[in-house]
Amino acid sequence: MNSTIVARAIRKSFTAGRGSKKRVTEVLRGITLSIEAGEMVSIVGPSGSGKSTLLYCLSGLEAADSGSIEVMGAQVVGARRNALFKMRRDHVGFIFQSYNLIPSLTAGENVALPARLAGRPLTGKQVSAVLESVGLGGREKSRPGDMSGGEQQRVAIARVLAATPDVVFADEPTGALDSENGREVLGMLRRIGDDARRSVIVVTHDLEAASLADRVLVLKDGEVVSELGHSTAAEILEAMGGRQ
Repeated sequence: MNSTIVARAIRKSFTAGRGSKKRVTEVLRGITLSIEAGEMVSIVGPSGSGKSTLLYCLSGLEAADSGSIEVMGAQVVGARRNALFKMRRDHVGFIFQSYNLIPSLTAGENVALPARLAGRPLTGKQVSAVLESVGLGGREKSRPGDMSGGEQQRVAIARVLAATPDVVFADEPTGALDSENGREVLGMLRRIGDDARRSVIVVTHDLEAASLADRVLVLKDGEVVSELGHSTAAEILEAMGGRQ
């Protein structure tokens, strides 16, 4: 298989305060990993373990202090802003807990926007088809404010599907959803991960969600302390030391 992401010795620290009260907290401590095409990987760990920071560094939304991160062969660490924008535009899709839809745009317009910005405009028929694929057929003209949380997250997934990215980053994608909507959203992410051309990386505190992945990375204090294959929620909890 081909690697979509290759990261080596990633380090990231945050500084708080000034002068004598200055505190430096190392959040990522030399993480090395690779993600393959056709693979869904979950990143789990206790609060403060560095899960979301790792996701943001891998995607170029947060600048790593040192190390090397390649996304589809493009170097992320130290890259200029324009190069990062091009990498994300051409290769990456995002799904967040907060949906990140533009309220003034319709569902159809939200779906079409990334593809249009990338110079690959969609036809109305294509937009309708991708909304239909996530169970939102006929909702092209609906605005986010008129949709439930589960429906908004489906629009966010449709937006990713329409842009056909090589890598999908999902940060707590079910965190704001009830269990039924959460299961449906996870099923959609799993289907994206089944595409041999794409990778899905999910940060989650939901161990049932994590158990859908092909691989599970367990973080603690900014380090990968365990790597599991396809595992049950109970096995993941055990690898985390019995606590979330």
